[in-house]
Amino acid sequence: MVDRLELDYIVADVIRKDIKNVHLRVYPPTGTVRISAPLKMKLDTIRIFAVSKIGWIRKQQQKLNNQKCESRPEYLDRESHYLWGKRYFLKVVEKHAAPVVKLDNSAMVLQIRPGATELVSDRI
Repeated sequence: MVDRLELDYIVADVIRKDIKNVHLRVYPPTGTVRISAPLKMKLDTIRIFAVSKIGWIRKQQQKLNNQKCESRPEYLDRESHYLWGKRYFLKVVEKHAAPVVKLDNSAMVLQIRPGATELVSDRI
């Protein structure tokens, strides 16, 4: 069951769970606020808790708003990509074969067909 609290221009989703304590989270990138609360806790008690944390919530949302957004990758040679916490430099190889991505020491090798101009999948 999900309830919504409106707290001075801040909307918080309240999710009731089989837990003992209240948990407050602010999620990136938009600063969505979520409160996990025990099943039997009254909504008024949760509201009082949330109101007492409005300063902290605003501070976290401000941090998220001030963060520099990462630009979309262009998949160019020597472009830097991170995978499993390690940085790899992209090496684009054109070859008449099926597209493949391989990891090699500090390089991520992207094999594409000659003349390929755009990425088919947006999930990469």
